[in-house]
Amino acid sequence: MIESNVPGHAGELAVRTWPNLDATWLAVLVHGYGEHSGRYGHVAERLVEAGALVVAPDHVGHGGSAGERALITSFDGVVEDVGAAISSAASSLPTVLIGHSMGGLVATRYAQLHPISALVLSAPVLGTWQGLDMLSAAEIPDEPIDPDVLSRDPEVGKQYAADPLVWHGPFKRATLGALEQALDEVNYGPTLEDLPTLWLHGDADRLVPLADTRTGTDRIRGLLFEERVYRDARHEVFNETNRDEVLSDVVAFVRRVLDLG
Repeated sequence: MIESNVPGHAGELAVRTWPNLDATWLAVLVHGYGEHSGRYGHVAERLVEAGALVVAPDHVGHGGSAGERALITSFDGVVEDVGAAISSAASSLPTVLIGHSMGGLVATRYAQLHPISALVLSAPVLGTWQGLDMLSAAEIPDEPIDPDVLSRDPEVGKQYAADPLVWHGPFKRATLGALEQALDEVNYGPTLEDLPTLWLHGDADRLVPLADTRTGTDRIRGLLFEERVYRDARHEVFNETNRDEVLSDVVAFVRRVLDLG
């Protein structure tokens, strides 16, 4: 894995790259709220084995990137930053965006605005999201994300709680407001038409409930939209106890839709 800095819309972006001299496709990992792309090393390694060159930016205010921690004032800028990370790969390979949670919202918006070859969404924030209820409160509750909602594997929660690059504070009102606006833009934006899309979700996800996301996927799904719902899985399906099954589903989908044999 190689770490580099790329100019972003609001300062330097930290970008992780997993090179592959024999790559047949480009995978772009788009992480979720409060975390960073370094948590996806095992995902990247599996994708490299499957023939991918992998790039993964840290969003503004996240991980190693510039900006006030966990503050996003415009998701338009975050979408632009995904484009900057793609450009940094200097690749003409077919591009597949893989977005998790808030990153699924970002990846979907990118796909609505720019041509890509395929889209994979892991527990994406689409449609409605209960966290936006905090905007009606006089003060945002000082409650970080509960690590127990991430996975049935207790080690995942422990590592998340101990990770200094993860934001462990409360949501910021400006970030929630920007997220609400971005949800509206995606929900009422273009459908995915002929873009091969795979939606992955755990049916025990309490952070981004399956039913809430479905109100969004029903709006934007195109002709080549597929879904996999994993029984008893929580929010981070790439870190769940059945992660090998999930990653195998992603690889099989990409190889099929890109006709990689």
